[in-house]
Formats: sequence, structure tokens, C-alpha cells
Amino acid sequence: MAKENLKQKEALQQERINETVSKTEQFFNENKNLIYGIIIAVLVIGFGILAYNQWILKPKQAEAMEQMYPAEAAFAAGEYDLALNGDGNILGFRDILDEYGTKGGKDIYLYSGVCELQLGNYEEAIKDLKKYKGKDHILAARALACIGDAYTGLEDYDTAINYFEKAADLSDNVYSAAYLLKAGVAYEELGNDDKALVCYKKIKDNYLQSIEGYDIDKYISRIESK
Repeated sequence: MAKENLKQKEALQQERINETVSKTEQFFNENKNLIYGIIIAVLVIGFGILAYNQWILKPKQAEAMEQMYPAEAAFAAGEYDLALNGDGNILGFRDILDEYGTKGGKDIYLYSGVCELQLGNYEEAIKDLKKYKGKDHILAARALACIGDAYTGLEDYDTAINYFEKAADLSDNVYSAAYLLKAGVAYEELGNDDKALVCYKKIKDNYLQSIEGYDIDKYISRIESK
């Protein structure tokens, strides 16, 4: 009896399998043109992406990076107008952005933003620096601090402080001392000596070996003596 029940279960299971296979075959036969069309479309799109990456994107990236070298050299030499705008012989960061976008690397927004900042073009500096999305904490903090510098140039000290403090928190190393000092000075511009003192004491407590740490006592003394 047990054997007969087992055989019946196996037969029922096989019947269900056959039914499923039959339905699958029926669906395929009824929709094979659509299925083949989808497969061909996927293959075409995949080949198109591969071809674009191989024959268009990669050469453009290489070309953009090659164009970046002279602009980066001008930037390193402190020739910010040349680095940003070029001179007819070399392309500046602005030209490279217009022609290649970020194919030469996302750092181009940091470069162009710093150039605009150094040239006193604060609004343009803020626009470029906010587009920088680098993952390196040191460079990302530098971008935030430069945005703070630009807002300082616009005398918007509240916003500048916000960016300086974000930069200090993100960096969390000796560079943080410079950002905290900038925040403290901005607080003083707003007449908020208490918060300025907090920034200066953070430098003294956490970053005494930094360049800013060597002179921080004079900032602290200046406020405490008022």
C-alpha cells in the first residue's frame, strides 16, 4: 500500500512537471518573436556600451588627462589665471570642462574652484567647489574650507563658519587646526568671542603640534584679556 501511494505521488509530480514544461513551451512558441527581440536588443545595447567605452570614452579620457597636465603645472606654479583660462597655447580648466566635462577627473572642479577663489571670483568658486565630489577626506575637507574662504570673501561669516567647522570635522588631522582657526576668526568678526575661544582651545588641546598650534596662545589671550 505504501509503495502504491509513493508511485501515485511520483506520477502526480511527474505530471505536474510535464504540465509546467508544456506551458513554458507554449508561452515560448506564442512569444518567441518578442523574446528574440528582447535578447537582440539587450545584446545591441551591451555591445553599444562596450563600443562607446572602448572607442569613445577611453580615448576622450586619455585626451582630457593629457590636456590637464599643463593646467596643473600652471596651478602648482601659482599662475591661477593661466591655469583656469589657458592662453591659446594650453587649455585652462574652464576650457577642459567645456570640452571634456569631468573626463579628466573630478578633481578638475577643485582645481577650477581654487583658481576662481584666488582670483577673487567668489560666487564662481562656490559653484565649482560644490560640484567637487571627491572621496579623499583631505581633499574633500580642503574643498569645504575653500568654500568657507569664498563666503568669507563675500562677508557671509555665518555660512563660512559652517563650512570651516565641517572641514575640521571631516579632516580630523593637523589640517583641522587651520580650519578651526579660520572658524575662530570668523566668529570674532561676528563678535562671538565665546565660540571663537572654543575653536582656539580645540586647537590647543588637540593640535598643539600644528603650525597654528604654535601661536594659538596669543589668540586665546587676546579674547581672555578683554
